[in-house]
Amino acid sequence: MPSAEKLDTPTRITILRNATDDTQTRQIKIYLDGQNQGELMYGDSLTLEVAPGAHILRVDNTWNRKDLAIEVHPGNDLRFLTKSSAGKFVWFLLGFFGAGPMHVSIEALPPGPLDP
Repeated sequence: MPSAEKLDTPTRITILRNATDDTQTRQIKIYLDGQNQGELMYGDSLTLEVAPGAHILRVDNTWNRKDLAIEVHPGNDLRFLTKSSAGKFVWFLLGFFGAGPMHVSIEALPPGPLDP
């Protein structure tokens, strides 16, 4: 059974977009349980206070989207890294046209400071 102190601790999810191999173009939209929570440009982060339990975290760069099922426990402070990435041919399109199909990803980060 969780302690009363742990239940009073905020439960948070932080999504970072600062990977060095990110395309650094376009926004990535963040959804929690189907509700739009905002968008991240390169270098941004978003912290959400959430209720403990099961949640679906979605990232969408308008070309591609990924869903991640997560379980949040009281007092958790979970961190995730999202990025848009492109293959070699797509880099040509980005350079020439300023747009092209990019993949989006999201992965859990180990606990620690928000800035590397």
